[in-house]
Amino acid sequence: MDEKSVYLNKKRFRAEEIFMKKIGFIGLGVMGLGMAANLLRKGFEVAVYNRTPGKADSLIALGAKELDSPSAVAQASEVVITMISNDSAIREVYWGENGIFAGARSGHTLIDSSTISPTLAKELAAAAEALGASFLDAPVTGSKPAAEGGTLVFMVGGSKDTLNGVEDVLLAMGRKVIPMGANGSGSVAKLAHNTIVGINVVALAEGMAIAASGGIDGASFLELVQSGGAASKAAELKGAKLLEGNYDVQFSLELMLKDLKLSSVLSDGLKVPTPLLEAAKSQFQIGGTMGLGELDMCSVAQAYEQWIGRKLGDKA
Repeated sequence: MDEKSVYLNKKRFRAEEIFMKKIGFIGLGVMGLGMAANLLRKGFEVAVYNRTPGKADSLIALGAKELDSPSAVAQASEVVITMISNDSAIREVYWGENGIFAGARSGHTLIDSSTISPTLAKELAAAAEALGASFLDAPVTGSKPAAEGGTLVFMVGGSKDTLNGVEDVLLAMGRKVIPMGANGSGSVAKLAHNTIVGINVVALAEGMAIAASGGIDGASFLELVQSGGAASKAAELKGAKLLEGNYDVQFSLELMLKDLKLSSVLSDGLKVPTPLLEAAKSQFQIGGTMGLGELDMCSVAQAYEQWIGRKLGDKA
């Protein structure tokens, strides 16, 4: 057999291995729906569950099987992925009656891609290990468009051997997988990362408010920002939304506020001074009190618009 035939055979066997994996996906919100859809499109067999009924219809059309509990999903799967909103909900999904741990067994790999506290990630890892299962905390960077487009980046805490066994699954949903260290380190990395994101979004809104108050055309100022030293992903992804007053959810304000609160607790425990984190957290809290929680996180700009008495996208 020539080298090309050997390569093609290896590739074929690898593809068969991928397609044989049975995946469970729990949490079909803004992010989870797109992630699960990409698994189905890549040929995985996927069982799904969501606490709110009716979210799975589009996935069922792609071939997913909807089950009635996290336990049932675990029993039907080899790899279980969770994408849940907060620590409390994660505890219920894993430890609750008919939770994942009620259905998990030795050899399972459990992956949480939510943004949770590092302490909880370590608790989940210990509970999984007690069952003979493996656990990875694998939160993501990227909002709704990246989840739908399969371009998420995973930051992963846990065993390298465990990660090697499911890297193909993660790459079916994203473009890059970055190991961060032991269990809990993925969660630490995500909170540090979202601290930067939250600060950048507030900084963009504040700078645009200064420019707008000084009579500068919003579009012209955004072009300057994107062309100079103030350029950022926040300006790239949120600038046009601010000009248009478009707050359709890619990543909600309430979720960013939740993440900044978790980061504040973490930094307090690590004894890291974080004045910018605390300022950004306060600004998102103002947005929350204004009733903006379910809008995109860039809606935090509405507080500035209220204070200066004009829209950031107003023409000069």
